[in-house]
Amino acid sequence: MNSRKVVFLFFSTLLIGATSGLIVGILLDFQTYWEGLMAGEFVDFILVLVWLFGIGAMWSLISQMGFFAYLTVHRFALGVFKTAKTWSMIQIVLVAFVLQGLVYFRYTAFATEGETFLGYTLVPLFLLIYGLVIAYIKSKQTNFGAFIPALFFLIVVTTVEWLPALRVNDPKWLWVYLTPIIVANTWQLLILHRLISKKESK
Repeated sequence: MNSRKVVFLFFSTLLIGATSGLIVGILLDFQTYWEGLMAGEFVDFILVLVWLFGIGAMWSLISQMGFFAYLTVHRFALGVFKTAKTWSMIQIVLVAFVLQGLVYFRYTAFATEGETFLGYTLVPLFLLIYGLVIAYIKSKQTNFGAFIPALFFLIVVTTVEWLPALRVNDPKWLWVYLTPIIVANTWQLLILHRLISKKESK
C-alpha cells in the first residue's frame, strides 16, 4: 500500500469516526440542544459541535492505532503458531472471555442493589451481533479465513480501545465514545483489502 493510500485511509477514518461521534452525540441529547437553539444559544451550539467532533476524532485516532497494532500482532501470531487454525481458536476463546468480562466486570462495578445482570448483557450482545454481521461481510468480500480475525478485531480490539470509557456508567457517553471507535474500526476493516492491490498483496 503506497503513501497516498495510507494518507487516504488515515484521513477518511478520522473524518468518518469524528462525524459519527458528532451525529450520535447530538441525537442522544437532541432535545437539550434544540431548546438551546430555540433560545438563541447559537455560539454554545457551535462549541458543542466542535467539542463532539473533537471527541470523535480522538477516539478514531485510538481506533487507527488499535487497527495497525492488531495487524502487527496478527502477522506475528501466524508466524508463532504452527497453523492458522490454532491462532483462530485462540481468538475465539479471547472473544468469549471478553464478552463474558464485559458483563461480569461492569455488573460488579456498577450494579445497584436488586439490579440483575441482564441489563449489562445488552452491549456485549450488540457487539457480538454487529461483529458477526461485519465479519460475514468481510469474509464474503475476501475469503472465509478473514471471518474470525474480523470478529476478533471488532469485539476484542474494540473493547480494549473502549476500555477507558467503560469506567463511566453513563449510557449517553458510553455510546458517544463507542460509536466513533466501532465505525472507524468497521471502515478500516472493510476498506483495507480494497486499498491493497493484487501486486502488493503477493
